[in-house]
Amino acid sequence: MRHPRRRGGPGIGHLTSRREFLIAGAGALAAAAAWPLSSRAAAAGSSLPEALLETSPFVYISPLLADGRESTCHGEVWFAWLDGAVVINTAPTTWKSRALAAGHDEARIWVGDHGRWKKMLGHNEAFRAAPHFDARGVSVKGDEPLLDRLLAAYERKYPDEIGSWRDRMREGYRNGDRLLLRYTPV
Repeated sequence: MRHPRRRGGPGIGHLTSRREFLIAGAGALAAAAAWPLSSRAAAAGSSLPEALLETSPFVYISPLLADGRESTCHGEVWFAWLDGAVVINTAPTTWKSRALAAGHDEARIWVGDHGRWKKMLGHNEAFRAAPHFDARGVSVKGDEPLLDRLLAAYERKYPDEIGSWRDRMREGYRNGDRLLLRYTPV
C-alpha cells in the first residue's frame, strides 16, 4: 500500500520524510548550481550541452518577468536546436507567445525529459535539476524555410506524433494560428 502522502513519480513531491526531502533537495541544488557556469560558457560559444540539445525530446520554457522572476508556467514542449537557438511552433494564445507579445523576451530553458510538468494534483518540478540557460526570445514571422527545417527536425524527433500535427503547424503558421518562437542563449 502506498503511503498517503506519497504522490508518485519523480521529483520532491514523492518524498515522505523530511530527511528524504533534504537529501533530494541538496542533490538537486548541487546539480543546478553546476549548470549556470556551463550555461554562460555555452552562450559564449562553447558547449552548453549541445549534444543534449540535439537529442533531447523536450525543453521546459519559462518566460522571465520584468523583475527577473520566472513565470509560474513551465510546460514541456517539442523543439529543435537550429542555428544555435531553441525553435518551437506554438499557438499565439500560449503563455510563451503572450509573454513575448507583452515585451517579456527573456526566458529560462531547461533541457531534458523529466515528464509532464502539470500533473492532476500539483506540478512536477524534476526539470529544475536539468541543464538550463537563459535566452532571449523572438517571434519569427514569414520564414517558411525555418518552418521547413523545424518540421524536418520534428519528423526525426517525433516520428509517431508528427503526422497528426504537421499540416496543422504548417497551415497554422501561414494563417497566423501558429507562431515560430526562437530562443537564443544570452
